[in-house]
Amino acid sequence: KEALRRKGYFLNDQQLIISDRAHAIMPYHRIVDQCREELLGKARIGTTGRGIGPAYEDKAARLGIRMGDLLRPESLGRRVRAALEEKNFIIENRFHKPPLDPDEIVNKYLDYGKSLAPHITDATNILQQRIEGGSRVLFEGAQGTLLDIDHGTYPFVTSSNVVVGNVCSGSGVSPTRITKIWGVVKAYCTRVGEGGFPTELQDELGEELRRIGGEFGATTGRPRRCGWLDLALVNHSIRLNGLTGIALTKMDVLTGISPLRIATAYE
Repeated sequence: KEALRRKGYFLNDQQLIISDRAHAIMPYHRIVDQCREELLGKARIGTTGRGIGPAYEDKAARLGIRMGDLLRPESLGRRVRAALEEKNFIIENRFHKPPLDPDEIVNKYLDYGKSLAPHITDATNILQQRIEGGSRVLFEGAQGTLLDIDHGTYPFVTSSNVVVGNVCSGSGVSPTRITKIWGVVKAYCTRVGEGGFPTELQDELGEELRRIGGEFGATTGRPRRCGWLDLALVNHSIRLNGLTGIALTKMDVLTGISPLRIATAYE
């Protein structure tokens, strides 16, 4: 926050709203994520190592720490200690790493809470008020449809639903409020991490697409795997999301490449 302000952005606290129901990634989530990938070796999923998957696991197990907890010292302390009873056992006995100190984590995250307190609120209520007041609201999804935990290339997927339906469950906004659904599609395919990629170019042309298109992971900077446009996957995504429009991007990256190939079906 302070770094953005030094650059002249984010001068009004109301420009950022964080849902009090959003789950926080804790230090033990990162350790579990990274150690699991190391143990999997060649069978690794290819996660970012940021602890996102284990945070979702704790959410489902009712062990998660939510942003609202950062404003309540007693609640935060109780929930961190409950989570660490399990996580420290795994960290010590499964991964052979030193256990984490609950007091250190609680104090650190209470400081985060003090800094973020002006922004943590009931985001669902604010969204509903804006929509009822006639405001135009844009929901932007992270990750591509083929990384959806239910409808993607399991197990090489992210830890949540990323199809349009998750706009409603994630935000608390009714599906009847959604009027337009745009799919963003590159003129070629890319993928970060492991998993199937039928049209992947594992040659100089794939390297050229990566270089010209600047195809490196937004979170980790990892080089993206590149390949031809796969219309079988595009059609799958269109059906799942009920798209009303497509924004086709990065066509200029294909300039000068001949012949151009497109996958239309699988054998």
